[in-house]
Amino acid sequence: MNSEKIVFSFFIVLALTLNFGFFMGDIDDFTHHNIYELFVAIVVNLIAMGLKLGDRTQVGAVLLSTSLVANLQLLAAAMIWAYVTQISASGLSADNASVIISLSGGALIANVISVVMLVSETLMSRR
Repeated sequence: MNSEKIVFSFFIVLALTLNFGFFMGDIDDFTHHNIYELFVAIVVNLIAMGLKLGDRTQVGAVLLSTSLVANLQLLAAAMIWAYVTQISASGLSADNASVIISLSGGALIANVISVVMLVSETLMSRR
């Protein structure tokens, strides 16, 4: 087995599962969504993106673009969360929570596409 591919696959799947864990729950109730899980999802997505930087294939380019999309949306969600809890006087409301969770849902879709592409590439390389 190739240990580099194992680490690569591990971080892609971990990014998906952490994002899914943060996303699950009522969209307007932030008590169902752990902010530390969002932070860990961002860190793991950034690591997964770093691992994708060395791949110069067409599939690698698409995998990198899915990581960029996921990171952009997760970072936007974190910035909105930081703004509404630390700067804004309104605090974290149901409306703000739904925007944060919706952004993480978009990142979740990007992570799903990444995992599907990883699995399909693995299946194609077997033949």
